[in-house]
Formats: sequence, C-alpha cells, structure tokens
Amino acid sequence: MTTLILGILLSASVIGLTFIIERGLALRGGRVIPPAVRAALETCRNTEDLPMLRRICEEHPSPLSRLVLLAARNRQWSRAENSSALETSARLEISRLERGLVVLEIVVGVAPLLGLVGTIFGLIMLFQGVGVSGLGEPSAVGDGIATALRATLLGLLTAIPSLVAWSYYSKKVDQLAIEMAALCDNFLHQLYHADESPDLTEEPARRVS
Repeated sequence: MTTLILGILLSASVIGLTFIIERGLALRGGRVIPPAVRAALETCRNTEDLPMLRRICEEHPSPLSRLVLLAARNRQWSRAENSSALETSARLEISRLERGLVVLEIVVGVAPLLGLVGTIFGLIMLFQGVGVSGLGEPSAVGDGIATALRATLLGLLTAIPSLVAWSYYSKKVDQLAIEMAALCDNFLHQLYHADESPDLTEEPARRVS
C-alpha cells in the first residue's frame, strides 16, 4: 500500500511539474500582451489607423489581440453593447489563462494528505509486524519507519513547489487581467471618440476651442 501511495505521489509530482512549466511559458507577458500590439494601441489615433492595428493583432495572436479585434469588429455597435461583449470575451480569455491552475491547486491539497496516509499505513503495518514477531532486528524497524516517513516527505516536496507556483501564477493572471482591461478600456474610448476628433490625443482645451 505504501508503495502504491509513493507511486501516486511520484505521478502527482510529475503532473505538478508539467503544469508549472506549461503555465510558466503560457503566462509570459509577451505572449499575453505582445509589445507590438501594445505599441499599436498607443499609436492608434483615429479610424484610419484601424487597418494597421488589425494587421498587427493578426500577426501576433494573443488574448489581448483577440479582444482588440473583437472590439474593432463590433465598432458599429453601441459602446455599451461593445463593452458588454468585450467583457464576456475577456472572462473567457481569463479562464483560459487560469487553465492548469486548478490542477496545481488539487496537487497542493492532495499531496500532503496522500503522504500522511502513506506514512500512517506504513507505521501500522510495521507495528503489526513487530507485534507478531517482536522487535527482531532494530535496524529493520528503523528502515521500516524511514520507509513510512518517505511518503510524508515526498508529499511535502510535491506540494510546496506547486503551492508556490499556484500562488505566483494566480497573482500574475490577476495582474495581466487588470492590464488588459486598462488597455481595452482605453481602446474603446479612442474607438468611440474617433468621429469627434481626428486626433484623439489632443488636449481637451484644444478640442473645446
């Protein structure tokens, strides 16, 4: 039984490490918010710049690119309708970014418990053997206890890196979501003021005059 639990823990550690690496690659800032798309948003002043922005978004597929393309495609809608559709799509993009974090959370919760179960079961079997045949060789008893405690150690070694990665990636997803929301809000503002002014970066006083 202890051997089975150790095998499960080894599998959990491999799964946890796989998702740690995969999420680390997927959540790189340049893959979620490409610098080229950010720069294109900053230089998009009026509707004449939209074709350039669309082209750059298509060349750099990412969550932000998909949101910008959606907002540009729905430009004929009212701002409220476009904003609502963008918010729905943003939630979908965030759920994609969070994919795999649930697995890490499960590993964090289950690994220490499996390690504890393995340790307790190993100690029960050890003391049952001692009760039947006596202490026998003290070294054998020591080896048995060490084998049982390995399950707890492996469980902790599996859970701790997964916990660190889960906490870090969760915070990073939140930061990326806030940054994308700010960029999209600014783009919507530009999109629906493009008809009012040829240059959306003019000072308010100049536009009034």
